[in-house]
Amino acid sequence: MAQQQANYEKQQTERAHLQKYIDRFKAKATKAKQAQSRIKALARMENIAPAHIDSPFHFSFSQPPKASNPLLYLEDANLGYSDKEILTQVNMSIVPGSRIGLLGPNGAGKSTLIKTLVGDLALQGGIRHAGDNLQIGYFAQHQLEALDLTASPMTHIQRLSPATSEQAIRNFLGGFNFHDNATETPKNFSGGEKARLELAIVVWEKPNLLIMDEPTNHLDLEMCHALTMALQSFSGAMILVSHDRHLLRNSVDEFLSVAEEKVQNFDGDLDEYQHWVLKSKRENNTSRIDQNTNTPKVDRKEQRRLAAELRRQLKPVTKKISKIEATIADNEKELNAIEAMLLDTNIYDDTNKKKLQEILQKQGMLQQQNKTLEEQWMQLHEELERLEKN
Repeated sequence: MAQQQANYEKQQTERAHLQKYIDRFKAKATKAKQAQSRIKALARMENIAPAHIDSPFHFSFSQPPKASNPLLYLEDANLGYSDKEILTQVNMSIVPGSRIGLLGPNGAGKSTLIKTLVGDLALQGGIRHAGDNLQIGYFAQHQLEALDLTASPMTHIQRLSPATSEQAIRNFLGGFNFHDNATETPKNFSGGEKARLELAIVVWEKPNLLIMDEPTNHLDLEMCHALTMALQSFSGAMILVSHDRHLLRNSVDEFLSVAEEKVQNFDGDLDEYQHWVLKSKRENNTSRIDQNTNTPKVDRKEQRRLAAELRRQLKPVTKKISKIEATIADNEKELNAIEAMLLDTNIYDDTNKKKLQEILQKQGMLQQQNKTLEEQWMQLHEELERLEKN
């Protein structure tokens, strides 16, 4: 009975948290379309809350320190490396409360933009201005390689806050599922454990601007859920790059498109972006055909050969995309059926305990599979775009 009460209280706290997030977005008239999409997504999360009751991960971001407005801005900035400019004439202002998702194909400049915002890359031209008291929390995959493998999770946090008690640090690290291994060196940690440690360090530093580049790559489903919940209540500014559509849908409220050497506002949600990508590809293909038609003295034999070669290269990619889309659709049907079962209060009776566990395990497996498939779907479309450009 005590365990049941504890689980109930956890679930009620999570639902209250979700409702607060929904109310926050309902009040933003300028974000009406995205708010409606977010409400639907959060409603689904609320229905599946029991699946995460026993999650070992529970953490949140502290209230960030006050800072100037804007926190950080770029003005007429050219970004890139000594031998090549990647993005030109970038104008971008990050204010407190900004929640930005970066969209664009691989290699278009998303990581270049992030490294410039963080200060790891110098500008090729223009202005980068950081406001007073700016505190950036930066999470990227390459930072895992920079972890001190001779220092335990406890030591990493103690170096940041020497005056903090050992018990307070242990309590904090427990939210990232570091318990007995909190004093072990991370040289034998898995990729997921190292990612959790790096994330714990970022959370501990209380940033007012959080910049994350593919944060879920090494995280399992429960940790991804905990991160999503933490980001929803984060009150500072945030910039996120991710192939995880679930994380993007539930964490950001505006998108910037990074493509063709430009950074521009994208006025729409994630689904509209995917439709825009597909439409752009069709238009590019049509334009290419028109150009070939209008070009004088065309070697038609060579043209047919090139077209056939392109179809040959695209066929396995498009075939994989179709297969993924069919699998995702089938999984969504099963997930909808599971959500309907979870809405039936009888499923939570003690007599149905085994059945409930089986349902939740099935739900978790399907969600993880769809998450992986959606990432593959986006990567395959980026591969299509690369092949078509070549």
